[in-house]
Amino acid sequence: MKKVFVLTISMLMFCSFILTGCGSSSKSSGAKVIDIPLTDEEYAFGVDKNQPELLAKVNEFIAKIKSDGTLEKINNKYFGDGKPEPVTSAAQDSSKDQLIVATNAAFEPFEYMVGYKYYGIDMEIAALLADYLGKELVISNMDFDAVCLAVGQGKADIAMSGLTIKEDRKEYVTFTDPYYNASQKIIVKADDNTFDNCKTAADVEAILSGLGSDTKIGVQTGTTGQFYVEGDEDWGFEGYNVKCVGYKSGSLAVQDMLNGNINYVIIDEAPAQSIVKAINELN
Repeated sequence: MKKVFVLTISMLMFCSFILTGCGSSSKSSGAKVIDIPLTDEEYAFGVDKNQPELLAKVNEFIAKIKSDGTLEKINNKYFGDGKPEPVTSAAQDSSKDQLIVATNAAFEPFEYMVGYKYYGIDMEIAALLADYLGKELVISNMDFDAVCLAVGQGKADIAMSGLTIKEDRKEYVTFTDPYYNASQKIIVKADDNTFDNCKTAADVEAILSGLGSDTKIGVQTGTTGQFYVEGDEDWGFEGYNVKCVGYKSGSLAVQDMLNGNINYVIIDEAPAQSIVKAINELN
């Protein structure tokens, strides 16, 4: 299916800086995604462990939007020919009945910003969920590795941020039923042919296993990409003998790769495709 993505203003500004700034006179050759899934994951929302009634309602809502085609329509806005719709956050007010959603709006197409408005699959789901619950929506934007913690500390009701179901996150939240299947993929420079002959995940992993500590792989901090590169016992990831470099967003990691500061980026498939498409359209 043809993938159509909305470019965020911040991404456009940052990409323009990279291509023209720092006294550089030549454009980047762009980037490409190696189209081989390296993991098999499920996304879910993380609910406050002290709100079992909310968990039941959210699971009820997920089942509803799956069965009536709503979820498919939302996905089509970001993966097909539909048109993404903006979502507005109310100001937090303890005197009102609000649903406070913790997110990291730097994970297109699941959550991102254009100006002061939120866009993304999770954000549109959040707006519908708030309506379903009869609550006013408040979106609390923060670093990704703080999202589950914020819910665990009672600062938000639910985490909606492209969250992979993972055991250590259950310390802070109770996961809902899954709503999306995901995988990690590797991004390389457009003229890098290291992985071009790979056919399977095992082929890619064989190459990664042969790399030394002088190889730098960028990830979005706190995401599955970091666990995959560094190794994680819960997941069964052995990790690699490379230097893992964390960034606040996948787009920053890819830009740094194009600057020659790191070798590769590993991130979830949908953001990978979105970031690469945005960057290549500027070349």
